[in-house]
Amino acid sequence: MKDSSIGIGLLGLGTVGSGVYKLLRENELQISQRTGKRLEIKKILERDQKKAFSLGIPPEVLAENIEEILDDPEVQIVIELLGGIEPGRTYIRQALCQGKHVVTANKDVVAAHGRELFEAAAAGKADFYFEASVGGGIPVIHILKENLAANKIEEVIGIVNGTTNYILTRMSEENVEFSTVLQAAQEAGYAEADPTADIEGDDAARKIAILASIAFNTRVTPANVFAEGITRIAPEDVNYAQELGYVIKLLAIAREHNGEVEVRVHPAFLPQQHPLSAVMGVFNAIYICGNAVGETMFYGKGAGQMPTASAIVGDVMEIVRNLESGSSGRFPCSCYLDKPILPIGHIHTKYYLRLIVKDKPRVMAGIAGVLGDHQVSIASVIQKRTLIVKDETMAEIVLITHKVLEQDMQDALAVLKGLSTVGSVENVIRVEGEPKS
Repeated sequence: MKDSSIGIGLLGLGTVGSGVYKLLRENELQISQRTGKRLEIKKILERDQKKAFSLGIPPEVLAENIEEILDDPEVQIVIELLGGIEPGRTYIRQALCQGKHVVTANKDVVAAHGRELFEAAAAGKADFYFEASVGGGIPVIHILKENLAANKIEEVIGIVNGTTNYILTRMSEENVEFSTVLQAAQEAGYAEADPTADIEGDDAARKIAILASIAFNTRVTPANVFAEGITRIAPEDVNYAQELGYVIKLLAIAREHNGEVEVRVHPAFLPQQHPLSAVMGVFNAIYICGNAVGETMFYGKGAGQMPTASAIVGDVMEIVRNLESGSSGRFPCSCYLDKPILPIGHIHTKYYLRLIVKDKPRVMAGIAGVLGDHQVSIASVIQKRTLIVKDETMAEIVLITHKVLEQDMQDALAVLKGLSTVGSVENVIRVEGEPKS
């Protein structure tokens, strides 16, 4: 092995940044043997000096500003782990323009500003890698860009948020309310103090935007992704799903239809036999279907200090190999097409509806009439229980529709909510697939 090193600048010593520092130290010999180079952290940008000192980082390694890293000729690779859009976006762009290779786990920046960052990478003749931005330790981006590159990807479906999967798993196993499990998830450290980005689907939307951009070779940003969260899921919905042969998952879905791309995030009824249905707790999985490879699925820890650090250091090692072979820039921006994005109203899917209605004759006929007027066909109806609401006897009705146009479904719901015989539309959940009998 040549007696030489690669200089690294590390931006951020948070949970993941600390994990990267630990991994580079703990596996130093193995990493150097596999890359032919010694990876040396030259500078670290971190305001919290106590955090740095607790990791045994000497004071001279700490940078007072970004210029100390960008202007250091010995720093060849920058690892950005600051989170949020700024200043990460600016620092990444500056580093790439100056010819420094960049590795990031920043899904916000990659999803929203990937185009300009790839342009900066091309201008600086530098590599821009972001494996950890989507699946934590799951190596799905590299697989899409290289291992499955010969395929025409037909669909990508993911459980890409561990917080929501943990909540839905607990609701399914323990028959408890959403708010109860959310509080438990926060106490266990599986959910943030402000869990909005997770439970409203925004985190998953950023991740599926990245995956769809790569899978379908067209630019998809979070603004293109329809996102709906899990806050309305109730134990009743979970129980009905199980009875009907489904589980409820927050799915990130991307498909291509005749040159048009649909990208959406929402809770869905998923058949119990589907591979993603078995993904429980905080684990993530990405299911990919290609025209040559068929069905594949990649499973693992989608977050956490060391799984994410594993993906980041893996990217760094790949860049080092590129430097050694003179092959930097092997994976430029793959979004060379401009495919239209389907609005959510144009998709076709099945629906589960749970309604509270007056327990009187011909109520169901009126509901069926409204649905029929909007081209919504009913596949099955279940009336499970009666209840008293404000001294009036009401019935809970569950409907499953055939596959219909989303806009027709929404138009029908608007009318149903105005019927005097309908007390409330308790929930509407999209249904993906058909359970096997």
